[in-house]
Amino acid sequence: MRFLPYGRQTIEDDDVAAVTAALRDDFLTTGPKVEAFEAAFAEFVGARHAVACANGTAALHLAMLALGVKEGEVCIVPAITFLATANCARYVGAEVVFADVDPASGLMTPDTLQEALGRCGGRKVAAVLPVHLRGDIADLPALRALADSSGAALVEDACHAVGSAMVFDNQPARAGDGRWGAMAAFSFHPVKTLTTAEGGMVTTADPALAARLRALRSHGMVRPEGAEPWWYEMPEIGFNYRLPDVLCALGLSQMAKLPRFIERRRSLARRYEAALAPLAPLVRIAERPVWSDPALHLMVALIDFAAAGRSRAEVMEALRVKGIGTQVHYIPVHRQPYYRARYGALELPGAEAWYDRCLSLPLYPAMEDTDVGRVARALAEVLGLKP
Repeated sequence: MRFLPYGRQTIEDDDVAAVTAALRDDFLTTGPKVEAFEAAFAEFVGARHAVACANGTAALHLAMLALGVKEGEVCIVPAITFLATANCARYVGAEVVFADVDPASGLMTPDTLQEALGRCGGRKVAAVLPVHLRGDIADLPALRALADSSGAALVEDACHAVGSAMVFDNQPARAGDGRWGAMAAFSFHPVKTLTTAEGGMVTTADPALAARLRALRSHGMVRPEGAEPWWYEMPEIGFNYRLPDVLCALGLSQMAKLPRFIERRRSLARRYEAALAPLAPLVRIAERPVWSDPALHLMVALIDFAAAGRSRAEVMEALRVKGIGTQVHYIPVHRQPYYRARYGALELPGAEAWYDRCLSLPLYPAMEDTDVGRVARALAEVLGLKP
């Protein structure tokens, strides 16, 4: 029985050949493939600038550094996300205010952002970080308006949203094109839409921010115009967040097949919609905003475990026995011991309702069409429903 993980990279012969060729080139770390990968990614998403870095967490950290977010300022982060979205604010000394989410989509909304702004206690709000959870796009125009009114920058956590599209005001766009956010952070972890093994990218329309990002990813070093060829200066401290040339070679190879990966994920998502529909109301797919056309990173089912009479752990184990891997995205970040100790217990009912029901099912391009039916039948059996 073939095991279906919840996510998996797609590495093909041309990817292996690209990496092998890069290993034989003059550059293994910072070389010409970095700029080539950045240019290809910027063109695909429609951004003016793209800056490659070590991973998605580094991308978020660099965004905070580039904005100059300071100790004592506030960043607003949705409670349903990976740890990195909140941690990037703490890396620069800022405090985190957690926004609740829509319990049906897991996304920050204008209402939950407005409520979170009301809990900032007069402190300066430096950044608002909506997360495009699963690949679905948050309500960027409304969130941007609220961020602007509070004097904050909007930074999109698009780590799930490589290739996701949207339509606002009848204008089609892609996540990270720079229309709504000051910057957008992407991840190329193996289970994401494309992979560089580990890697990240920050996109922006602002050339000054792009220049700061490039300096900050390499210890803060700059080379003044007209200086001697060996000369460098460090006007501010940065980090070693560079993405090696050899990994950018993999990224370039993956970029060539990204449209195929996106269409495959969309095709599988449509099959899931049909296959899981008979399991309602016990099982529902996470809601998709009308403006969002995602390249889904995650296929999240919202399951009423209490009504089914089975715990999530029991369901996950029973599915594992049937050869189906699942995962939970995410434990609300405000529940984490570090943040509970710092900010106390918070009541965020939307996040709690999402967490109580969410379960990520297998979704990756190498799945076969029949795998979706297999997952749906197994889930029905485990929950005691008719397949």
